[in-house]
Amino acid sequence: MAARTFLLPDLGEGLTEAEIVRWLVAEGDVVAVDQSIVEVETAKSVVEVPSPYAGRVETLHAAPGATVEVGRPLITVAALDREPATVGAPSAAPAAAPAASPAAAAAAATYREEEQAGSGNVLIGYGTSGGTTSGRRRRPRGGVRPGVSGTRGAAGGAGTPRPVPLVVSPIVRNLARANGLDLRTLEGTGEGGVITRSDVERALTAAASSPASSPAAPPAPVAAGERRVPLNGFRKTVSAALSRSRAEIPEATVWVDVDATRLWQLRERTPGGPGLIAYVARFVVAALREYPVFNARLDTQRQEIVEFDRVDLGIAVQGERGLVVPAVIGADAMTTAQLDTEIRRLTATAREGRSTARELSAGTFTLNNYGAFRVDGSAAIINHPQVAILGLGRIIDRPWVVDGQLCVRKITQMSFVFDHRVCDGGTAAGFMRSVADAIEDPASAIARL
Repeated sequence: MAARTFLLPDLGEGLTEAEIVRWLVAEGDVVAVDQSIVEVETAKSVVEVPSPYAGRVETLHAAPGATVEVGRPLITVAALDREPATVGAPSAAPAAAPAASPAAAAAAATYREEEQAGSGNVLIGYGTSGGTTSGRRRRPRGGVRPGVSGTRGAAGGAGTPRPVPLVVSPIVRNLARANGLDLRTLEGTGEGGVITRSDVERALTAAASSPASSPAAPPAPVAAGERRVPLNGFRKTVSAALSRSRAEIPEATVWVDVDATRLWQLRERTPGGPGLIAYVARFVVAALREYPVFNARLDTQRQEIVEFDRVDLGIAVQGERGLVVPAVIGADAMTTAQLDTEIRRLTATAREGRSTARELSAGTFTLNNYGAFRVDGSAAIINHPQVAILGLGRIIDRPWVVDGQLCVRKITQMSFVFDHRVCDGGTAAGFMRSVADAIEDPASAIARL
């Protein structure tokens, strides 16, 4: 029987590798076109990769926990002489396989064309025709897709690293990686801004005329008593994002102690009702309407502040593989109860590593409840390309003066980190007080919403 090897495709998130989390099939199983065969870890989530081929699984080329580079063998599938009756069930060994069916040949050709063009149809539905997959195709992070301009994900100009490069084929990505070229520094000339081979070759030619860079440092020797742990794909992505934020954003931090006693009492009076974070999220959304400059990004190329008309509220969650920030999409249109339901769902999904690419890239502002870790404050790092992040510490009993009398109150500390390029401290203080005042008098705040 003829065997075909499926190479790990470009996952569309600016990564050059992925970690195998769990195989969904075993050697000897029969698979169909578009059947999910493996779970892999991408930038900040786990996604299922479907097979572009039908047949019997001959070889799994990597074990769970192994890291596979884009363009390297993932699975080998041997063609069957007929379509299997039951997906995933073993069947009798067939005779020598004839040529692939017209449908299978067309599916493979479609995949190859999409891979070479960098269309983005690389995770779900790449083994089928466009008519059967139009509702399932993954889009590049940030909402950017071929033929569409002016979306949130586009930022920066030529020579300025973008958060994620537009989707490119493995051939182009491998060429850039082999020559040490960061694709985030390029502006694509292909349809919709897709980076092409000529873009990479042009950048390499320009780099060749520049002074040579310093040679890479040799691997550090392992000293006695130390252990070196390689960064996995997730940590590499987090490292790059946080380093970029600190390198590019001149952030400033303000903080305030807040009397959350009334909010605490409101929550206690409504058992089974929304949690404290849902109320705070509602107050944050209201403050963002009042101070829209913080629900924005900075277009450094055009020197413009881009304010969004919708609040997609990012919620920082410590998941199994690290910190992720899925967004409550359309938070400004939700009630407190709706926010509570969505925050609970997002949190549970993120902790399992199941957040979608859209949820992880849609955020326009971030709320971080580090009080869940029993700490009072944090100098947080802004989630680039956002321009601000609000943190909430633990709520504890502390001595407090009310109407000239010393008493015990429920106190929390809020910290607010903002991009000083978009506004000054007075605006940041106004935003902070808007949220703090609502927490201290939640009944009045909710009545105004």
